[in-house]
Amino acid sequence: MKIIDKTPFQDAAGNISISGRAQGTLKYGLNWFNELEAQKVVIAQLERALEKGFVLIRNFTLPIIEVVIPIILVGPGGIYVIHVTPLKGQFEAKGDQWNNINYGLSQPANINLIEIVLKRARAVQKYLATQNINLPSPVEAVLIASDPGAHIESLRPVARVVMSDAIKQFAGTLIQARPIWRSESVYDLADRIIEPRQPEKPKPAMSAPPPAPRPVSRAKAIFDAADSAKSFDPNEFDFAFEEGHPPFAPQTAPQSLRETNPSMQLPPKQAPTRGKILGLSNKQAILLVGMFIVECCVIVAGFGIVFYLNM
Repeated sequence: MKIIDKTPFQDAAGNISISGRAQGTLKYGLNWFNELEAQKVVIAQLERALEKGFVLIRNFTLPIIEVVIPIILVGPGGIYVIHVTPLKGQFEAKGDQWNNINYGLSQPANINLIEIVLKRARAVQKYLATQNINLPSPVEAVLIASDPGAHIESLRPVARVVMSDAIKQFAGTLIQARPIWRSESVYDLADRIIEPRQPEKPKPAMSAPPPAPRPVSRAKAIFDAADSAKSFDPNEFDFAFEEGHPPFAPQTAPQSLRETNPSMQLPPKQAPTRGKILGLSNKQAILLVGMFIVECCVIVAGFGIVFYLNM
């Protein structure tokens, strides 16, 4: 098995100095160094079991989104994203949940390891999609516990869960998996993960000048406008952990191309005319007369008060 180690803050001999350990802890969290040590235990077992035809990429940082993938294992049977945990204790992997078991009671853990490895697997798959790499099968998420003191009850988890005593058996399933790539393709795919490259654009072939455009009907223009909508650009890497948004929005014809039946023009609607007084409606005229009467009453009352005070 070929191993490509991209662990940050590590020297050529694979060692991490005290300063490098401090920098890595500040950048990646308190569990960073312990997880690196757990990775070494699992990688050593996989290296003994897996021979030619497998490539293991360790702690590779995906470009653009800066997400560190602990282990990417590329083999003839597919691609596997592996997260190694050094935790020990009683745990439960149920669906997309990761729970602690204390005194027989199951409670959600503070960190959902199932969700973490699943999101990393989706990130790798989308990263490959930006390079127009079509995978025959999805990237598989695998959670491995390196410590023998970890006991995990698996109840149909969305990611594969492997305990420390089953790592050799897990490697055996990888060897027996139905091959979908040759060894040469596995190495080339691993190189494209480490050093991404854009697919070459086909050169336009020399051909005769195109014929003069023919006039098209208005109905065909509507269909052409819908087909000319901007397609998905794989170079625009937009990864997000949230799910549920459709990748493509339905395309509609432009507003300027929408029309009713051109052979039947609808006459403009006119408001029904009613009897009006001086351009006013009946309600407006009544309201105006009422206001005039009120003002007259106010004026007469005012004169009456002034006349009474002067007497």
